[in-house]
Amino acid sequence: MADWVHIIIRAFSALVILFVLTRILGKKQISQLTFFEYVIGITLGDLAGVISTDVESNFMHGIIAILVWCLVPFILELLTLKSKTLRMWFEGKGTVLIKDGKVLEDNLKKERYTGDELLEQLRTKSVFRLADVEFAMLESSGDLSVLLKSEMQPLTPKHLGMKLGTEKPTQTVIMDGVIQKEPLAAAGKGMGWLQTELDKLGVTKENVFLGQVDTNGEFTVDLYDDKLQVPQPSERPALLATLKKCEADLELYSLTTNHPDAKKMYQDCSVMMTKVIQDLHTLLRS
Repeated sequence: MADWVHIIIRAFSALVILFVLTRILGKKQISQLTFFEYVIGITLGDLAGVISTDVESNFMHGIIAILVWCLVPFILELLTLKSKTLRMWFEGKGTVLIKDGKVLEDNLKKERYTGDELLEQLRTKSVFRLADVEFAMLESSGDLSVLLKSEMQPLTPKHLGMKLGTEKPTQTVIMDGVIQKEPLAAAGKGMGWLQTELDKLGVTKENVFLGQVDTNGEFTVDLYDDKLQVPQPSERPALLATLKKCEADLELYSLTTNHPDAKKMYQDCSVMMTKVIQDLHTLLRS
């Protein structure tokens, strides 16, 4: 057998084995590399390269080495699930770099972090002023977690006393011009509803690159033909306008009638309609 054929077979076999073992080790191996996992990754890559190209070496010996280097971290990962001490040894622990708005220079030196590197990490979190930070910790994965001071944190509906409905994941019901039946069912919609929405927009599903249904049941599309203008959803603004018209009509009826009971009924209904509009205004105005 020619050497190049031998190398192809060995390389493909090593690739398949590494892929299977990586799936067994889990997604953590590619998302949160600790020092130990970093060393494991480098070693496995080196072993795979050697057994792929060194045709004179024993292929099975290389496979056994790969299995050992995968089995050890897998066992250690199971053990660290039950032992905090082991987790600290093998995964490390976070280091506080900013506390109570003050930079801890000793901890920066301990982690061999410079002021420029700290500012760079803060910028990746969209923080450009050190004075805005209340707390920052360098995680064992190397990522910097940042807590802004209270007055610098963005407002949320809770701060404004607003109650919003539960958000549901947006479902992609059309992709590459093909209807996705499972996401469509997850959105609580049917084929008839989807066809009706496409007819409202004046497009065919074949011309839709992506079509999505959001948590409010609105259907939006991105077309292959970028020059074609798609009308924006108007149901919610129209409903808000209708509710406001009803409120105004109730106010008018209460002012024009001379019957005390009718006047009180219209006023009560107007107050209730005002409360409904206030509750739904954020949802319906967009």
